[in-house]
Amino acid sequence: MFTLDQVVPWGRSFEEYQRMFGMTSHELGLRILGCGDGPASFNAKATRLGTKVISCDPIYRYDVDQLRSRIASTYDEIMEQTRRNADEFVWNTIRSVDELGQVRMAAMNDFLDDYPAGKAEGRYIDAELPALPFNDASFDLAFCSHFLFLYTTQLGEAFHRSAIQEMCRVAAEVRIFPLLALGATPSPLVVPMVDEFREQGFNVSIESVPFEFQRGGNQMMRIRRAIADG
Repeated sequence: MFTLDQVVPWGRSFEEYQRMFGMTSHELGLRILGCGDGPASFNAKATRLGTKVISCDPIYRYDVDQLRSRIASTYDEIMEQTRRNADEFVWNTIRSVDELGQVRMAAMNDFLDDYPAGKAEGRYIDAELPALPFNDASFDLAFCSHFLFLYTTQLGEAFHRSAIQEMCRVAAEVRIFPLLALGATPSPLVVPMVDEFREQGFNVSIESVPFEFQRGGNQMMRIRRAIADG
């Protein structure tokens, strides 16, 4: 089973973000926050398209050379685990482990190329859940990719509750993908979080998206504050 002891830097592409979160072209005009974005290239390409995106992650306290070194030290472990557990993944869009490495490194290199300018412009902020340095309702959308639920065992239920609460504080809508833990197993925290935030008055839905790489990982959680009648 694919497993990691701690959160590691591993980035997805802009196109993968679009599919993971079911994004429409209209939504690229909104104010977007990426939580735990790591070395993803979403911010880099979205910014080139004119989208207003801020990414937050504690790894943004490091400079570009340090990040490049951390990615390099992580790469071999993730690739080896993927080879050993290839049956946990769907090899349709990405057809082999070698191609996966090429796709992921292309995304992370795009991030590394953009990072110095993006950090200077305030697009990459050293911050982490569950305490974000933003005012209430600062964003229209907040995304969390491959962090919450994926690291169910490592982070625990209390952390998930606090982190989702914080995302709901700073954004009108929250989307989390995937709803699987490492090992391509359903996270046992999904149902408790759905119940918790519905009890708080949020509209919470589990929605299928046009993306599946972890086998069975083709759903996101969408959380929106209920609109009062009248």
